Amino acid sequence: MTTPDRLAAWRAQWDPVDPDPVLDADIETVLDQLAERLRDNYPFQHPVYAGQMLKPPHPIAAAAYALAMEINPNNHALDGGPATAALERECIEAMSRMVGYQPEKALGHLTSSGTIANLEALWIARELLPGKAIASSAGAHYTHSRMCQVLGVPHVAIPTERGGRLSLDRLAEALKSGRIGTVVATLGTTSIGAVDDLPAILALTQEHGVRVHVDAAYGGFFRLLADGTGLRDDVARAFRVMGEADSIVIDPHKHGLQPYGCGSVLFRDASVGRFYQHDSPYTYFTSKELHLGEISLECSRAGAAAAAFWATIQAFPLTPDGLGRVLAKSRQASVDLARLIDLSDVLRLVVTPELDIVGFYPAQDGLAASAISEWTERVFGAGMHTDPDAFFLAKLTVTPEQVSDAGIVWDTERMTVLRSVLMKPEHAAFVAELFRRVEAATIATAP
Repeated sequence: MTTPDRLAAWRAQWDPVDPDPVLDADIETVLDQLAERLRDNYPFQHPVYAGQMLKPPHPIAAAAYALAMEINPNNHALDGGPATAALERECIEAMSRMVGYQPEKALGHLTSSGTIANLEALWIARELLPGKAIASSAGAHYTHSRMCQVLGVPHVAIPTERGGRLSLDRLAEALKSGRIGTVVATLGTTSIGAVDDLPAILALTQEHGVRVHVDAAYGGFFRLLADGTGLRDDVARAFRVMGEADSIVIDPHKHGLQPYGCGSVLFRDASVGRFYQHDSPYTYFTSKELHLGEISLECSRAGAAAAAFWATIQAFPLTPDGLGRVLAKSRQASVDLARLIDLSDVLRLVVTPELDIVGFYPAQDGLAASAISEWTERVFGAGMHTDPDAFFLAKLTVTPEQVSDAGIVWDTERMTVLRSVLMKPEHAAFVAELFRRVEAATIATAP
């Protein structure tokens, strides 16, 4: 029996005999209108797009999501999605093993986003250590300072070192105060892809009895490359010790080939589940077993997201030879682009990329930061208006301590640079052409 036949057989048993005429609609006309409206987009699916963290889900994820949406389960309670709840548990077990947790001792679930996942992790940090501050680097995602505001928790911003990593010296100094209860380590900043020195952070926090939360929303799946040669040694070491952190956030909707929104939060110690305990007078009636609604802050969650992720990791297991092959192509694309920029007369790297995000800018010796920013704006605009040689990048603002180029005259506090996110595996084969287009536009728009 084929996949459509299996679902059709199930639906034939339970579908209404007479569909409600109130729900009748001119579906074809509406979808035609929608298709026309959707033309107002950038080509996210093509490697010419290297701007924001956008790429289409793998076809197996899209198909699995659509298949589950025929039922539309809700993974809040077991009676809302028994099948997809089981699939979600299997996904979390696979993720736990990937990061180095023991699945039988860990706890976790999928979320609608990395923001919600980080909110849950910081909420648990607050409950475990009430009154203590949470520290993250100045280069970490703004989620952390904002979620601390939501939770009413003091936040401490730790300055970054050159390259965008959390400053270990400044962290050590801040920990002496005794105010900090949890430190957030970022494995893959969304600005430049910087990977904090997690082994050193763990050593410092253990000395002071402080917890560690790892925000690997963007970079978490690069753990699959950490035992090989795909990453720089210091970066690989950070991923290899993820299992020593107290909690971890990873977004399958970034490098896990999933549609938005699919985040996840993992806890090394399942006993934190006690903080989630709650009661409801109308749900949870089908099983006495602990279910996902009892270990998540969110209530309704799409069971289709669990189905899509489960199907994907069956086809692309969380191994170096499975999903790791996809990550390896993105990593290689960043290495190749960085090498081409190093050889260019008009482009310079902000910092050597640690994952698959590359920051760079148009430059000439002795040029002021303000002039470089203006040049960057011209290159950025040219990319969207030079068909058939178009390209689509993002912009990023940086400070003097983030850039090692001694030839810049800093007449402004910040400088605008270009940022490319090479997260599609197709970038590996396209990066030389992408570079050619960007360099040509840089030369054409030179002051």
